[in-house]
Amino acid sequence: MSVETVHVGRRIRVEVNTLTTADGRTIRRDAIRHPGAVVILPVLDAERVVLLRNFRFVIGETLWEVPAGTVEPNEPLEACAKRELLEETGYTAAKWHSLGFLYASPGVLDEKLHLFVAEELTAGDAKPEPDEQLEPVTVRLDDAIRMCLDGTIRDAKTITSLLLWERLLSRKS
Repeated sequence: MSVETVHVGRRIRVEVNTLTTADGRTIRRDAIRHPGAVVILPVLDAERVVLLRNFRFVIGETLWEVPAGTVEPNEPLEACAKRELLEETGYTAAKWHSLGFLYASPGVLDEKLHLFVAEELTAGDAKPEPDEQLEPVTVRLDDAIRMCLDGTIRDAKTITSLLLWERLLSRKS
């Protein structure tokens, strides 16, 4: 296999990979390389979560999302999650749970999204990056689940986090 880097951006690297299939054909595949990210579901209590209204330049829309952010080089995942939660919502959390990880679009992107739940929250001042347009909003968990199911929430990491958390809660009861 040969790899040609065709673009290096702020957070990603774009490659064109040339490889040989099992039957001897030569094919080219594009790949976007990403350092990985954390995704945080901030849980206020059994009935309420914190979501963000987040303007996304790429699609030109404001989406309902959970806080998330890119992992810095050599940064431990939980440290990144704590940093992103504080930056985007102002909250800190005393209790953390991992929900595992997922790949957002493995046909073209290698970004690994590490899912966390943050509980026992303490409010503070958000510190968003200058280019972020974020609005933290407290939402009832049952409303957030309804929003996932009716298409109001269209962000995959948010849908996954909310539905996994709801499923875990239903198993406990």
